[in-house]
Amino acid sequence: MPPPADIVKVAIEWPGAYPKLMEIDQKKPLSAIIKEVCDGWSLANHEYFALQHADSSNFYITEKNRNEIKNGTILRLTTSPAQNAQQLHERIQSSSMDAKLEALKDLASLSRDVTFAQEFINLDGISLLTQMVESGTERYQKLQKIMKPCFGDMLSFTLTAFVELMDHGIVSWDTFSVAFIKKIASFVNKSAMDISILQRSLAILESMVLNSHDLYQKVAQEITIGQLIPHLQGTDQEIQTYTIAVINALFLKAPDERRQVGVESSVDILDCPLTEMANILAQKQLRSIILTHVIRAQRAINNEMAHQLYVLQVLTFNLLEDRMMTKMDPQDQAQRDIIFELRRIAFDAESEPNNSSGSMEKRKSMYTRDYKKLGFINHVNPAMDFTQTPPGMLALDNMLYFAKHHQDAYIRIVLENSSREDKHECPFGRSSIELTKMLCEILKVGELPSETCNDFHPMFFTHDRSFEEFFCICIQLLNKTWKEMRATSEDFNKVMQVVKEQVMRALTTKPSSLDQFKCKLQNLSYTEILKIRQSERMNQEDFQSRPILELKEKIQPEILELIKQQRLNRLVEGTCFRKLNSRRRQDKFWYCRLSPNHKVLHYGDLEESPQGEVPHDSLQDKLPVADIKAVVTGKDCPHMKEKGALKQNKEVLELAFSILYDSNCQLNFIAPDKHEYCIWTDGLNALLGKDMMSELTRNDLDTLLSMEIKLRLLDLENIQIPDAPPPIPKEPSNYDFVYDCN
Repeated sequence: MPPPADIVKVAIEWPGAYPKLMEIDQKKPLSAIIKEVCDGWSLANHEYFALQHADSSNFYITEKNRNEIKNGTILRLTTSPAQNAQQLHERIQSSSMDAKLEALKDLASLSRDVTFAQEFINLDGISLLTQMVESGTERYQKLQKIMKPCFGDMLSFTLTAFVELMDHGIVSWDTFSVAFIKKIASFVNKSAMDISILQRSLAILESMVLNSHDLYQKVAQEITIGQLIPHLQGTDQEIQTYTIAVINALFLKAPDERRQVGVESSVDILDCPLTEMANILAQKQLRSIILTHVIRAQRAINNEMAHQLYVLQVLTFNLLEDRMMTKMDPQDQAQRDIIFELRRIAFDAESEPNNSSGSMEKRKSMYTRDYKKLGFINHVNPAMDFTQTPPGMLALDNMLYFAKHHQDAYIRIVLENSSREDKHECPFGRSSIELTKMLCEILKVGELPSETCNDFHPMFFTHDRSFEEFFCICIQLLNKTWKEMRATSEDFNKVMQVVKEQVMRALTTKPSSLDQFKCKLQNLSYTEILKIRQSERMNQEDFQSRPILELKEKIQPEILELIKQQRLNRLVEGTCFRKLNSRRRQDKFWYCRLSPNHKVLHYGDLEESPQGEVPHDSLQDKLPVADIKAVVTGKDCPHMKEKGALKQNKEVLELAFSILYDSNCQLNFIAPDKHEYCIWTDGLNALLGKDMMSELTRNDLDTLLSMEIKLRLLDLENIQIPDAPPPIPKEPSNYDFVYDCN
């Protein structure tokens, strides 16, 4: 007979004694269980004791998390969180440097546990740590000259404990003094600083900026991009990652009017760190340093660095949002002058008619003719073409950049099209506007960066005006594709679809430079796109005759069962998921996998991302499949309904799913990518006896059905298919027939 569900069998350790095997009744109060354990070892004052996990986490058992205890769990009897916090609070104020160092080391480790953290914070522990950082630093540095060099370790443990305590979200970031911010900033600004201290200082500054507007302003006064750049020029990728994270945080929280300084370096506003940051972003220095010391360094870029580069790429392109959403004012003479400049460069009108009434009519007629050649929709007043947002004034900016910086190509395209028949000309103005809009959609200009995406493009870090250069390459591609398609004005949308496909396919190869991107596009001519489409169409050929449809219907259940088994096998292998929090730099992972008999989900926290599968016995927690009530996705997930930035992020929403079990319990997931999301949602639905509805299942079903039907339609009449593969033939008697090309 199975044991009651409320009884859990565990082992409990106590230093210097043999472990005890116990049955814990989950209905009993936790204090009664602790008293029973203490009585077994004749320990008085049971209220001073607590239970904690004996694994590397060392987390305390509380009434809130006691349901996570599973059969076979190893627990440890230890000092209660309140007692431990009180003792450490006293020990870190010890006059003995060795005792203080050991206490801070213990504090850094224990602060990861929210139960201990709450008790330590209740003792005003955060204030004590900040005071130690503010006032104790100079004294420790003086002592280090006459004592063993423990200052670096001491400060490192202090900052680590501070970071871990603040990560729990119990204390507001707004409570910290300017002196503390200055001290943390000083650790970052020093040229020679211990790596661990520098890491934690950068992490603290990033969290301050992201979590408090007031602290953002104070941090921006203490830290400039120029002071952060030396850390990018080092060889430690983790320090580089933290540094770019701080830059991204400053950039993300900068007021819009200050962020826009990066668009035009000639704009003059009050001198402040954000002005310097935006100006540097618009110049070579930061971009070229990242390109040289990070992207082109002789080492692989890890996922976290790739994410930070992606965020920087998104934030840089988001500088274009203001121009993208700004309509042109037809009455604004400065804006109209840009259109006049486009006409002047293209047609180089050396002489202007006299300003008489007759010549005014001639001038209007000439301008209208030239604007038609330039490909504007509104020939009389081209300014009206730029009143749609997006792309707004950004399209006009791109056209002017192309005309000034690639003048020969610009003149060639305009004159080439103006000499064609009206129906065959590729309208430069209309094409530029639609192309700018399309490129903004591809690069998601104006959208917040995803919390999980690592999709940065190295080529955008190779030029100060990368978006404009990107446009210049693509507008020439559009003109080339137009000619290859022999398109007319009715084919405009078709041409744009082909150009989008060419650009997207070239981007997926992750070219390292704009020149390489241009070469990729050269190989993706319209003819090549047709071949690719034809090949894909043949691979996904859909036979519509009745016999074929009947055959499909007959074999589809077999294919679906095959897909189901594949999904379940992948769940048995398991997947490593990332825990996302407000400070993403400290990677925390957890692993989940299905038992081979498909009856239990095993899951548990990991210290680092695993290399290969994680054994079942190393995963502490279990969830019986029979207890699963439902699987929900996207906005329906409990962790997507919580307050925070994640719920507003479209990409994270598309990767989120949750398992609901018991009354109010859930297991929340954010998949590493769309493929894993489909695998897990399909597998979980299969376990619950529901249909697999993901896009991946549809694609797999189409592919496997097509292959199976083609195999069954092969003409195999009178052909004996052997049960075993044919034998390998004997080696030839000589190799005289071999010809050595060398």
